[in-house]
Amino acid sequence: MTILVAVVSYNSERLIPDLIAGLRTGLDGLKWHLTVADNASRDNSVALIRELAPDATVVEMGRNAGYAAGINAAVAASPSYDAILVLNPDVRLTPGCIPRLLEALGEPETGIAVPRLVDGSGALIHTQRREPSVLRTLGDAILGARRAGRFRLLGEVVTNPLAYETETFTDWAEGSTQLISAECWTRISPWDESYFLYSEETDFALRARDAGLRTRYLPDAHAVHLEGDSRVSPGLWALLTLNKVRLHRRRKGAVRATAFWAALLLRESSRALLGKKPSRAATRDLLSPSRLRETPGPASVTRH
Repeated sequence: MTILVAVVSYNSERLIPDLIAGLRTGLDGLKWHLTVADNASRDNSVALIRELAPDATVVEMGRNAGYAAGINAAVAASPSYDAILVLNPDVRLTPGCIPRLLEALGEPETGIAVPRLVDGSGALIHTQRREPSVLRTLGDAILGARRAGRFRLLGEVVTNPLAYETETFTDWAEGSTQLISAECWTRISPWDESYFLYSEETDFALRARDAGLRTRYLPDAHAVHLEGDSRVSPGLWALLTLNKVRLHRRRKGAVRATAFWAALLLRESSRALLGKKPSRAATRDLLSPSRLRETPGPASVTRH
């Protein structure tokens, strides 16, 4: 069994040494190959990868092409594999993590396996997700994500701590650490590059679920995710919000997407009134038809 480790780097120099050390820990006893797609980093990321992991494949994208494009390019440039580990540079694997996920891929109906994640301080990260819906967005707006997430119909993010103590299926999971079976990749790929960042993992997992290949959460496989800044960056939060509308339109059609857009607008505008800058940016973009029509890219993040 060969595991392809697909990593997308973007100015990730400070993360590379611990990433590679973590791979050797989390994949101990398995045959694996690292492929890194670099989105035109301006730092020393590429040179450092080649120095610390000389056997790795490095794909220089030549531009900031986004997360999905990097994953697709990494897989396309890689030798044969039995499973694909999609991994953020800021994830640190613990011993036994990937062997446990690989075992889970052999379970019926399983196409994607994901671990229990904690942040850098050891706190549980709520990684399980339900399919986005109007009611769940309204529940988030009215009750708040943490409270709404305790109820299946009212929250997208699963926040009940007990849900993270038991092996279970989830509609989708955050995309930093996912082991995807070769069968699932062959049947469902590629990841949709039109999202640039955010919702591409949602789209892939929901399409896999539609095909009978579900996402399985494993509480006894552990990793640490140092986490990005989507919660604090106005540009990233606005892009995340608009991509939810784009995803809903593609899956549910224009009429239902309009209702979903209205629910998101209520959520973001109410938080903008409380002074939250990311929600102000999201509200402005939700109210701009040109923003909803455009194809996301680097400018979507930097304009705010």
